[in-house]
Amino acid sequence: MADKAVARLAGINVGAPARSLPSADFGLIGLAVMGQNLILNAADHGFTVCAYNRTTSKVDRFLENEAKGKPIVGAHSVEEFCAKLKRPRRIMLLVMAGKPVDQFIESLLPHLEEGDIIIDGGNSHFPDSNRRTKYLAEKGIRFVGSGVSGGEEGARYGPSLMPGGNEEAWPYIKDVFQSIAAKSDGEACCDWVGDEGAGHFVKMVHNGIEYGDMQLICEAYDILKRGLGLKGKEIADVFAEWNKGVLDSFLIEITRDILYYNDEDGTPLVEKILDKAGQKGTGKWTAVNALDLGMPVTLIGEAVFSRCLSAIKDERTRASGLLNGPTPEFDGDKQAFIKDLEQALYASKIISYAQGFMLIQEAAREYGWKLNKPSIALMWRGGCIIRSVFLKDITNAYRNNPDLENLLFDDFFNKAIHNAQQGWRNVVSKGALWGIPTPAFSTALSFFDGYRTRDLPANLLQAQRDYFGAHTFRIKPEHASETYPEGKDIHVNWTGRGGNVSASTYIV
Repeated sequence: MADKAVARLAGINVGAPARSLPSADFGLIGLAVMGQNLILNAADHGFTVCAYNRTTSKVDRFLENEAKGKPIVGAHSVEEFCAKLKRPRRIMLLVMAGKPVDQFIESLLPHLEEGDIIIDGGNSHFPDSNRRTKYLAEKGIRFVGSGVSGGEEGARYGPSLMPGGNEEAWPYIKDVFQSIAAKSDGEACCDWVGDEGAGHFVKMVHNGIEYGDMQLICEAYDILKRGLGLKGKEIADVFAEWNKGVLDSFLIEITRDILYYNDEDGTPLVEKILDKAGQKGTGKWTAVNALDLGMPVTLIGEAVFSRCLSAIKDERTRASGLLNGPTPEFDGDKQAFIKDLEQALYASKIISYAQGFMLIQEAAREYGWKLNKPSIALMWRGGCIIRSVFLKDITNAYRNNPDLENLLFDDFFNKAIHNAQQGWRNVVSKGALWGIPTPAFSTALSFFDGYRTRDLPANLLQAQRDYFGAHTFRIKPEHASETYPEGKDIHVNWTGRGGNVSASTYIV
């Protein structure tokens, strides 16, 4: 009672926690595992964090258990949450993407002031982040849409963070973000990405590349299993060896661990898992956006379609009894072929990242974003699912030449892709001869061959389009003439029966 009396004499209203003096450096809404782990991470780095969840019992439970003894405070209302944050308020949302983000933003707005910052750390679609950046800027609030990768462990001990949006916010959140982010060679795997939805766009491409990497690894596993006839531990040994070289990465590492893991009966658990792959949509978003922008991001597209094919398990089961193909037989040097497979996987990964950065570059042009390509590669070097030693070479490539037109034009990757060619072609051809599907390996090689071809058969395609639809074509400069002028849309009456009027021309 005496303490309360003293407090009242000092002018402190002990019955109104929502009006208490601001004490928290950072606020986070959403206490699922990712949210809790990010809060603990920030607290470990010396920041006082305020936690809030719509179900307030989760706040109390968190404070009494995982957060106990740490510089973490809780709130039981949005008003109290905002009151406990120092200015400018730095608020991170880790809630379900879509309407819940907009709903929380609207609930926060009455309690915010000009210059405060809202960060969406969920898996939001980048057009939503474009919209939110503009909407909140009109209200004087700085919005950041940040990709967060690394799963539960990354959130706790160092994720990859990809912030974009209102750049005025970056100086105010940089200390928190770069402190809690993963580190690679002493550098934080976090830097400012670019404008509006650029952070979530880069996270979307990251997830697309993740789809591609996983599909490539699965194809390599299938070739080792069905093509070479290796057993579980033998395949695991191969991945363990690969993880010591150019393929050293998180996904190769966990594949090794999965393949070594036996069920209680001593057999590999992975062989008992139903072959129906799930997906949450970010890979599809990447493929759809690539089509929208006219970019040949073929490997991610094939990875998405491969998951779709796996999903029709019952139909595939029926097809397996009706459709025949070759039975794999291998009679060569297994170790030599495994080295070829390693090179095929490495080369295909190079293509996947090259395609991903092609998409990022085109998005920057299309949406008018200023993107930090060297930092994007750095962000992916640690803390995220696609982290690998390989990304250090990509970082170096873009640091050496920020205007690099294509990753394949960099000396390091140019040499690597050429050194891998023979083994890569051997693996793809063997897959076709054995009847083992290699959609990701195959499309990567097809892209490479198409990209390095000066004259593709699209000349015939253009003639066909003009023949049946009067869609016009353009003449090669070396064949230009008065009849067929260079740089002009031309229509030919191929049969003598059609007219001379051409259709509208669309060039992607």
